Amino acid sequence: MDTPREKLHHDGVDLRRWEHSDVDEALRVVTESHDHLTPWMAWANGYGHDKAVEFLSRSDECWREGRAFSYAILSGQGAIIGACELMARIGAGGLEIGYWLHPRHTGHGVMTRAVAALIDEAWRIGADHVEIVHDEANIASGAIPRRLGFTEVDRRSPPQQPVTSAEVGVDVVWRLTR
Repeated sequence: MDTPREKLHHDGVDLRRWEHSDVDEALRVVTESHDHLTPWMAWANGYGHDKAVEFLSRSDECWREGRAFSYAILSGQGAIIGACELMARIGAGGLEIGYWLHPRHTGHGVMTRAVAALIDEAWRIGADHVEIVHDEANIASGAIPRRLGFTEVDRRSPPQQPVTSAEVGVDVVWRLTR
């Protein structure tokens, strides 16, 4: 597969590759979203400056190696309001999509449009399918693949689940094929 573009725009939503200079913004948006994220994402617990620096370094390394392509989601004013990612971890021809959004920006279709941008980019770079995986209890995360025409293809119980307070330990796997 080719490498994705560093900036994406889709239906009024802008995404751009994370930069090392985003450390303060990454820390701000995760800190402000702490109560919204921690029921679903273990990495958000104890998130501080060091974790923000580590995230940005890892994002850069993964991008260069072609393992994952992380984007900041931008507000209309250019502030970072969330993150989304294409991850090359589901086998040949496939990319997994992950995402989260600041709670003040949920319910307005921002994430649906951001994921649509990632799907378009996945097709452009040569993927033949994309997947989204979320815990069965995370109804909001499941609404996005449903809206975008994905098909539920599996439910599985990973060995370490649940790992956060809201998870039930059953992953729902959605797939969209080109």
